[in-house]
Amino acid sequence: MTNPIVGITEKQLTAISKYLSFVLRHKPDAIGLKLDSCGWASIDELVDKTTEHPLTAELVDLVAETNDKQRFAINSNRTKIRANQGHSIDVDLALTPLIPPEKLLHGTAERFCASIQEQGLSKGNRHHVHLTESKTVAASVGSRYGKLKVLEIDSKKMHEQGFIFYRSANNVWLVDNVPTEFIHWHIS
Repeated sequence: MTNPIVGITEKQLTAISKYLSFVLRHKPDAIGLKLDSCGWASIDELVDKTTEHPLTAELVDLVAETNDKQRFAINSNRTKIRANQGHSIDVDLALTPLIPPEKLLHGTAERFCASIQEQGLSKGNRHHVHLTESKTVAASVGSRYGKLKVLEIDSKKMHEQGFIFYRSANNVWLVDNVPTEFIHWHIS
């Protein structure tokens, strides 16, 4: 299927989205792109430095606006872009702590369950553990890595015990870690 706005296929849009995720979340230096302290990059600079894909400001805008997971934000005057979360580089997303819902979900693969039962959920090389209110989203994320397991997190109890939660612009709940005592294994 071709997108009528720019004459580009959905497959090409997906490839560009993955490329933008890589550059904006993990390796801006791979193309010599400069991010500010909050993770924002100039769209013009991104377009100028990208050689892997035919990129225009309009195409960057289209990818950001149509990404089903809302991975990107564009500033109000449409000159800058950033990833909403998932960074392995040091950025300050300027998130405000929020009270989470009573329960949140985390999608993973069964092959990771033994480690999670021992250590809980850890952020690894990212800034936070990602949680969601949606079983569909948790299932989509977890099934990418193998046989699906959706875990229920007692986020209310975590919050009551001092854990700090944030919610990204695309409604992903973020926390530093989830100890095993807050994980319920009966969901899927």
